[in-house]
This record gives sequence, C-alpha cells and structure tokens, in this order.
Amino acid sequence: MTEYGRGPGSEPWHPEDPLYGDGGWEGQQAQADQSSYDGQHQHYPQQQSQQQPQYGDWGTDGQQAAYDQAQQQYAQQQYQQHAQNQQYQQQHYPQQQYGGQAHQQYVDQGQQQYAGGGWDAGQQAQVPYTADPMDPYAQQAAAYGGQQPDYYGTPDAYPPPEPPARRRPEPEPEPEPEPQTGWDPGPDQGEHAFFAGGDDDDEPDDEAEGRRGRGDRKGRDGDKGGKSGKTKKGRSGMACLVVVLVFGGGIAGIGYFGYQFYQNRFGAAPDFAGDGTSATVTVEIPKGAGGYQIAQALKEKGVVKSVDAFVAAQSENPKGKTIQAGVYVLNKEMSAKSAVALMLDPKSQNNLIVATGWRNVQVYAAIDKQLGLAKGTTAKVAKAEYKSLGLPDWANDNEDIKDPLEGFLYPATYPAAKGMKPADVLKEMVAQANAKYGTLDLEAKAKELDLDGPLQVITVASLVQAEGVTHDDFKKMAAVVYNRLKTSNDITNQKLEFDSTYNYLKNQSKIDISTSEIRNYDDPYNTYFYKGLPPGPIGNPSDDALKAALSPDSGGWMFFISLDGKTTKFTKTLSEHEELVRQFNAQRNSGS
Repeated sequence: MTEYGRGPGSEPWHPEDPLYGDGGWEGQQAQADQSSYDGQHQHYPQQQSQQQPQYGDWGTDGQQAAYDQAQQQYAQQQYQQHAQNQQYQQQHYPQQQYGGQAHQQYVDQGQQQYAGGGWDAGQQAQVPYTADPMDPYAQQAAAYGGQQPDYYGTPDAYPPPEPPARRRPEPEPEPEPEPQTGWDPGPDQGEHAFFAGGDDDDEPDDEAEGRRGRGDRKGRDGDKGGKSGKTKKGRSGMACLVVVLVFGGGIAGIGYFGYQFYQNRFGAAPDFAGDGTSATVTVEIPKGAGGYQIAQALKEKGVVKSVDAFVAAQSENPKGKTIQAGVYVLNKEMSAKSAVALMLDPKSQNNLIVATGWRNVQVYAAIDKQLGLAKGTTAKVAKAEYKSLGLPDWANDNEDIKDPLEGFLYPATYPAAKGMKPADVLKEMVAQANAKYGTLDLEAKAKELDLDGPLQVITVASLVQAEGVTHDDFKKMAAVVYNRLKTSNDITNQKLEFDSTYNYLKNQSKIDISTSEIRNYDDPYNTYFYKGLPPGPIGNPSDDALKAALSPDSGGWMFFISLDGKTTKFTKTLSEHEELVRQFNAQRNSGS
C-alpha cells in the first residue's frame, strides 16, 4: 500500500476530482483480514491482489479499458474466494443457513448497526445492510457491481487514513495510576499534619501496636499516660498558639496601617506643643519662598514637627502670607502656630535692613554690627574685593570715584547672622541692585537725558534722594539737577551747588556750612567748586528716586529750600529764591 491511498496507486483526495472516493482496488481487501462469528475468530489467508499498472492520466480511452479489465479479473477472484468460504462454513457451521433464523437475526442486527454509512459532510447516510452474513465485507456484492457499504462510518471503525501533511501525532497513553499502599494518610495526615496535632502518637492504640509489634508495646504502655498524652496536647496547643499569633499579628498590622492611613488622610498633622525649648536656631528664608519651602526649612532646623502643620497654621493666621525673606532666630520644637506668630514679630528677624539713601559707610558699619565683627572689617573687605562682588561693566568708570560700591548696595532687607562672611552679604546686595537696574534700560535713558552713561543716572538719583525731603519732592528735584546742568544756565554756570555732595566727601550731615568753606574746598565731589555731576553716586537711591531721575518734572525749576525741614519749596527765578532765603534766616534768628 502507498501512503496516499488504499491501493497500489495514488487515490485522489480532493472532492472535486472525478475519482474522489473510489472504492476500487484494495479498498475492501485491506480490511478483510479476519471475520467474526459468534465471538470466535477464524483467519483466512488473504489473496494477494494482482499487481496493477500505475495510472497517470485517467482520461484516455486505453487506460480506461485497462482499468475495466482489471476490475473484472478482481471480481472473479473475489467470487472464487467467496465460494470457498461458503463451502467451509457449511462443513463447520451447518446450523447457520441463509434462510434460517440466525441469519435473519444477524441481518436485523446488521441493519441496526450499519444504519448510517458514508462520509457526506460529516453525517452518515442510511444504507440498508442486506449482505450475506458469510460475506461480512460485502465482497460478493461489490464484485457484481452492488453498492459497497462504508465501514468507516461505523462508530467502532478506524477513521480513513489522511495525507501525511494533515496527519496528527497520536496521543500519548495516559500513565497508569500507582498502586495504593496499605495506608492512606488522608487530608489531615499529609502536608498539614502539624495543624491536626497528631503524628504516630495520635494513632489508636490497637492499630499502633499492631504495626509496631510486641517489642514496642511495653514501651508504649509504659509512657502512654505520660509522654503520649503530653505530646498530643502540647502539639495541638502549639498549633493553636501559632494560628492565634498569626491571625493576631495580622489583625494588629492591619489596624496599625489603617490608623496610619487615617491619620495621613484625615487626621491632624504631627505638631509640637507650646512655645518650644530654650534652645534657639537661626533659620534663613530665601527670597520668593512659599509656605511649603519655609516649612521645610523650619523642619530641617527642628523648629516645627511637620510641614503640613506649619502650612495649616500659616493659612489660619490672617498675616501668615506676609512672612518675608530673611534670617530668623527661633526656638526649637515650637508648635506651628507659635512659629508663625514669632516669625511675624520683628524681634525674631535676624536681618540687616539697608535704608534708602544710606551711604556705603553706613552699610559697612551695620554689617559689622550684625555679624559681630570689629569696626572697619567690612569696609576693608569692600575696598579689597569689590571687583569680585558682581559689579556691572559700566560701574566704576571714573578714577575719582571714592567707593566703587557706592550706589550698588541696594536698599532692602538681607539675611545677616553671625558666622556669615561680609563678602557674601555685600555680594547679595550688589546682585539685588543689578536685578533692579537691569529692568530700567539705563543706557537708553542716559542718551535721552543727555548723560554720559548709566552710572550718571544712578548719580542723579542719589542726589535726588539726598536733597529731597518727601517723595513728592523727587521729580522737581530731578528737574533742578537737569536744568542746572544745561549749558544755558547762566545763574550757577552749570554748577549744582548741592550741600549733600560736600557732606558726602566730608562724611558728615551738616546743614549750616559757611559759604567760604564750601566754595573754596577743592574736591571732585564738591559741586560748589566743580561744574557738573560728581564722579559717582553719593548714596544708595530708592525706587522712587530712580523713577524721578528717569522722568523729571518739566516745570523749569532752578532753586529749592526747606523752611521747616519737612517740606521743600521750589522756585524758577533767583529773586524768588532770595526771598525764601530771607524768610529762612528770619525764622532761625527768632528761634522759631
């Protein structure tokens, strides 16, 4: 047999092939190895089919004729074999006849058994079985052109062979179950036997003695009331204890984490109580710090217990959002509410405040005091290290400048506590000035105002700040400066004649200065002696003074005087100014 069919030649497997399902050749002979009658098997030698030629093209007439001739020869051989089988059955089984009751019963059973046959879309067509029981494979009917039953349609038959490409591997046989031993541990005696509280000692006495034998019985009887009983109770109790501990620990853990979750989500934030301990710490709050950043700095220093507690306390305090940058001296382990209140108190602030209009000598002295340094320490550092403190390129553009840092120690509040270096404090002030001046576009403004550069703008602002009494005076005071600098000024001849410049170079603050002294003192900063602006700023101007210097009043003011030291009167002509001077002298002479 070949792999692709039931005969010596290949049999078509495609349903559209005209020879699909051909039952010729070895279709029936392949299964005629044995016959069954009444539970007994008789084996007959199978005749080998005559070798048939291979057929390629089935459509030619010659090959079709050869095929028909081979079919007739095969039918004759099958008929002769059937005759021999019939003669053999009559000799050995005379009780079975074609017309007998046994034959009819066999036919009835065959009709029921082979009621369905064929392979039509997976369903078995009903074909009546009327073949001779002596010819169970219906070879006689097939030989004479009768319809051949399909034995592959029976429930007990093997399925037809498939092409190699569609064959599946046969399933592996299931392993046979292992033989049972004499003792089955049961559900409580296997891997969980510990929790059952039993081992060999938990067995019934009779069964245990039967297995152990007489030699062990005496020993078991001797300690039955002691060891065995204690072991049973001890192990059972231990198992219960383990279970209780496991479940108890689990419940305790769940309770703990549940409490922590509740506290984190809904409970109050951890916090200290009271005003804290006697120990104090210094905390620096950077500029622009919000509530969370401030709270983080306090927590790191040990002032508050948690960030959330401080943020909540700051939100509850109406002034909580007004906490400024700077250095604070606070107690350790304070409640969040107390920490907020203390930070709002100026007494807690360990900061250095640079007032508007301060000269640099005043700033240096304040830094020495704040840092606990000897007098003159900061001034020496400023003179030696001014180039490394961050001054802009247009600063210090005149060799007559007395202090390159003048005008660049911007008025503001700065953190300054013991342990800090003077250079670090100065650098912070210069950085603040650069940030402010960088927003004013000083170079463009200097050209508009007919000034030499940005430094002269700062110088004008410092003069306005020094001579003005109130903020309302600043714009008019700036106008006086610019009007006196004009080449058309024939009254003062481009001299400013400001007492503030003379006081600066003398490092003093006098009102009564003799005319002879002030007009004859030769110094670049003496505006009574030299025309134009001084070499550099004479102080650190405020924002208002800067705005006035950039946008002066247009009233044509040339003179000013303060009669009471609180207000300033401005005039445009010399005669008006001289009248105000007489009033001022009269008040002084009268003592009013």
